Amino acid sequence: MSKKETMKSTFGRPVGNDQNSLTAGERGPVLMQDVHLLEKLSHFDRERIPERVVHAKGAGAHGYFEVTADVTKYTKAAFLSQVGKKTDVFVRFSTVGGEKGSADAERDPRGFAIKFYTEEGNYDLAGNNTPVFFIRDPLKFPDFIHTQKRDPATNLKSPTMAWDFWSLTPESIHQVTILFSDRGTPATYRHMNGYSSHTFKWYNDKDEYFWVQYHFKTDQGVENFTGPQAKEMCGKDPDHATRDLFRAIERGDYPSWTLEMQILTPEQAEEFEWDIFDITKVWPHSQVPPITVGKLVLDRNPENYFAEVEQAAFNPSNLVPGIGVSPDKMLQGRLFSYHDTHLHRLGPNYNLIPVNQPKHSMQMNHQRDGAMRVDDNGGGRPNYWPNSFSNIQPEGKNEEPDIPLHGAGSRYEFAHPNNDFVQAGNLYRQVMTDSDRDSLIANIVGHMADVPLRIKMRQCAIFYLADAEYGERVAHGLGLDIGHVKRLAEITQEQRVAETVDL
Repeated sequence: MSKKETMKSTFGRPVGNDQNSLTAGERGPVLMQDVHLLEKLSHFDRERIPERVVHAKGAGAHGYFEVTADVTKYTKAAFLSQVGKKTDVFVRFSTVGGEKGSADAERDPRGFAIKFYTEEGNYDLAGNNTPVFFIRDPLKFPDFIHTQKRDPATNLKSPTMAWDFWSLTPESIHQVTILFSDRGTPATYRHMNGYSSHTFKWYNDKDEYFWVQYHFKTDQGVENFTGPQAKEMCGKDPDHATRDLFRAIERGDYPSWTLEMQILTPEQAEEFEWDIFDITKVWPHSQVPPITVGKLVLDRNPENYFAEVEQAAFNPSNLVPGIGVSPDKMLQGRLFSYHDTHLHRLGPNYNLIPVNQPKHSMQMNHQRDGAMRVDDNGGGRPNYWPNSFSNIQPEGKNEEPDIPLHGAGSRYEFAHPNNDFVQAGNLYRQVMTDSDRDSLIANIVGHMADVPLRIKMRQCAIFYLADAEYGERVAHGLGLDIGHVKRLAEITQEQRVAETVDL
């Protein structure tokens, strides 16, 4: 037999075990975070053979990531193993809710997705320009996105749908406050930050692990449009951010971002004030100071938009040894959904599209066939494992360290829902300037103008619970009775306290 070759995932990650699914205890159930199992089954399901649902409009560029600090005590990821080491990347920026023809300046979160072409396979970090999100359970995601799309009756965008959902989902208050500030309308893709939002796991060669969050801070400085400026740009140049990125790189003005990491040990996480797996919360920098880790630079435009940007597919389950996922429920849902939607949109062999192909660690497994299989399809090697004829096999050294799991299988509400209001209130009071608060109130009042009264009242009560002035100013702008808003806020608070006690 020839020299042994390590079994690898579709995106080049070495496989540690191909016979046993990842389970909670010896008897199961199987865990959704077993991305090797999900990848294998999803490919098998489609072996016999559209616009993105979200992030439909975007712009992208090639570049590199350079390590600037020693982080080997935290992770054994090869691309982070040495100061000065550079890794090729492809980055895609996008709006989230709009269609492909929507304007770049619309009020919306922005996608900030990075594909690292590492020697151990592709590592995809699919983040946003905000450190938090609207919801924290993937069961709510399809409903949330429906509210950001078009009304099924009128086929029009509907503020009523959006505010109806947000007012019935108080955990959204933190992200809503960011969205309706001027941070909801970045001036360009070059002038905004990028965040992992989720908590991830880093682990070193001693099988010690840490919980981490990524912050890509723009070196160009943060610049945002006001509400009126954004509306003007939507009409003046709907593609302004796409144009700006391409032209900046074309003239040699290469945009860059500094990567800062927040890192907690498992012991620190246990004692931490906030649930680190709740994507609606931040880790306050005063409690977890970020450390500088590296530099992201974009220095090459795509040669063909469709081939490189439109067909680029980012998947949070594309990980490399040294980096793993956390129990964050939203992240767990994305581990399946992103890969699944790429299979639907681009086909079962989307990994063979050049922009998605690993550059240094190619596919080496037993998955075959399907539409658009454009390589040698595995040649004459067996398409099953175990077998007696092939040397492609797992290597146990590529497994992650264990993390403790607790509790019975059930559908759990997040504990302590009343603290959903705290960080949004702190953002309003302590972080925003008077000008920021003025823009926030004006943007919200304008967007809610035609929303039904009962939804206005419900949402203003939530604003009030975050900060009394916040709620009162929005209520005043909408012409609502402040006394009624306060009473509704008291009722809302009492109900949520009762729910917490019941838990």
